[in-house]
Amino acid sequence: MPAKSATASSASQQKLTPKGAQTRDRIVVAAAELMFAQGVGGTTLEQVRDAAGVSSSQIYHYFADKDALIRAVIAYQRETVVGGQERMIAQLDTIEGLSAWRDFLVAHQRQLGCRGGCPLGSLGSELAETHPVARTDVAAAFLRWESGIQSGLQAMADSGRLREGADPARLATTALAALQGALLLTQMQRDTTPLEVALDTVIDHIASLTAAPAAGAKLMRRRGARRT
Repeated sequence: MPAKSATASSASQQKLTPKGAQTRDRIVVAAAELMFAQGVGGTTLEQVRDAAGVSSSQIYHYFADKDALIRAVIAYQRETVVGGQERMIAQLDTIEGLSAWRDFLVAHQRQLGCRGGCPLGSLGSELAETHPVARTDVAAAFLRWESGIQSGLQAMADSGRLREGADPARLATTALAALQGALLLTQMQRDTTPLEVALDTVIDHIASLTAAPAAGAKLMRRRGARRT
């Protein structure tokens, strides 16, 4: 998933020179990589300083404290994880589009060796009970993700491809919840099977709600035959 500018992700930060923006980005990216690998609690500002190749004074020039840096990391991961998928999410208005998204997510986990889980999910689970503001930031990122999925499903409903009574909002919540739970199991088991099963089941269910469920089921069988 392509990384977006960490500078652009923070609407509230002060106006920076191009060099300052690059330095700030470097700090945020280094912090994001460390926090993804070893958790927020296991990451110190000194480690971030060394990984980014900056001084402590430079870190404090851009971030008042570690909490401010954590919020910048959440914003960075929001743009990387959710923003990086939005072009694909915009095509979730067909079963084929949903299947392509599923294949992308599975392939990405294989590239990572099933390590780390979801960057946003990992941040949220670690911070939810101790950092209320950070929890709100992560919740907003998940809402953006869910809303993107819902938009595709709503387009299916508006075009008549989803049967009357199918609820795009509930289906989107189901899809994202299944994805997050499956990513945790995939991380624990170091195996993409939970992710494949969860997403296939959700897509099969959506296919069963289309105007031509038999065609959707046939597509699911073809995709299942490709699994390794």
